[in-house]
Amino acid sequence: MHDVRTARAPSMVRLAAASLAGTAIEFYDFFVYGTAAALVLGPLFFPTFSPVAGTLAAFGTFGVGFVARPLGAMLFGHIGDRRGRRPVLVVSLLLTGASTVAVGCVPTYESIGTAAPVLLLVLRFLQGLGLGGEWGGAVLLTAEHAPAERRALWSSFPQIGPAVGFLLANGVMLALSASLTEAQFASWGWRVPFWAAGVLAVAGLWLRSSLTESPGFLEIDDHARVPLAEVVRDHWRLVLLTAGALTVGYAVFYAVTTWSLAYGTERLGASRTVMLACIMAAVVVKGALTPVMALLGDRYGRRPLCLTGCAVAALWMCPMVALLSTGEPLLMFLGFLVAMIAFVTMFAVIGAYLPELYEPRVRCTGAAVGYNLGGVLGGALTPIVATALAGHGGRIPWGVGAYLTGIALFSLGCFALLPETRPVPRLAAVPATERPAAVVRG
Repeated sequence: MHDVRTARAPSMVRLAAASLAGTAIEFYDFFVYGTAAALVLGPLFFPTFSPVAGTLAAFGTFGVGFVARPLGAMLFGHIGDRRGRRPVLVVSLLLTGASTVAVGCVPTYESIGTAAPVLLLVLRFLQGLGLGGEWGGAVLLTAEHAPAERRALWSSFPQIGPAVGFLLANGVMLALSASLTEAQFASWGWRVPFWAAGVLAVAGLWLRSSLTESPGFLEIDDHARVPLAEVVRDHWRLVLLTAGALTVGYAVFYAVTTWSLAYGTERLGASRTVMLACIMAAVVVKGALTPVMALLGDRYGRRPLCLTGCAVAALWMCPMVALLSTGEPLLMFLGFLVAMIAFVTMFAVIGAYLPELYEPRVRCTGAAVGYNLGGVLGGALTPIVATALAGHGGRIPWGVGAYLTGIALFSLGCFALLPETRPVPRLAAVPATERPAAVVRG
């Protein structure tokens, strides 16, 4: 049995840095596709469609990655609960990196016809499969090493990874968009960020090679034989509640970072550079506030922050689309900024909250499946539904605002039904009957 009562600060710093870097690389892979889908994939891979239909089709392939994520959570969750959290980080990074590089090599519809969008679909599915395993492994490895009184803070570092990955992906896209002509960008420029994923994957594997296994996993004496079956049997209600609660975060994030990018460039006539700059500035603030909100979560609890973030999102979605519709950079940035603050108020503490809700023997599967099911409901559908609603609206797409507000209220209800989990003495081997998950077991 390993002594895991306290993690020394230097080891936690190294662990948090490696987890942050890994999630940043994998989310870079995921986000670069979303940006490409909003900007160029429609005309290149669906040229026979109208502009709006082409964007919808491109977002459809984008959504496939989210559908694959719960399957990846089931696959890698089984490995994480049976074999350890560390192997998940290596295999998921390899899978996501290789499929992302391959996307950059797919010929367009003009070259190989319908095989082009089919290949795109397959590779996007593999991307999602890898990312579905990444989050659970990275967050659990950090949360199960962290001291209980600072668990939200340390487990927030993997949550900063998506912001870093988004900024990196869009920074590369912004630089290419600004320096290349339209023809050059459409011909080969959009492929460069995908090829860069190979270099990043190698760097991520090197960073993770020195990580040790989670003490929470090492303390489990009786591993679940089929973790998914146990989760479905004993924790189905908890999985559904966590998925519903997290839906708003995905919806808000991808409404800002993906749908608004396409809407601004196609409907408002704003330049790619302006739209990307406004979105990226809001995401920078979101990333910087993540550890601050996590500290508040350690002090005041996970649930109060989640409820507050949901309430702000519900109140802000209609003002956000109104500000977006002005086409004015400062007003668009303000709309995106408040939305990202609402998002980070919830998601800064999720890295601690979800692991605390599930008992150790099925924690990797349960937390990852709940997290990624929320991605299907909020991330996969939002760009598609918002694009369709905006296409039938007037100058201001109020239908999009109403849709996002409805999701926020739905998630608010789910968070209200979840228990508080702070403080938890240890994450390692607390009996199931003593854990908060018992409050919401099916």
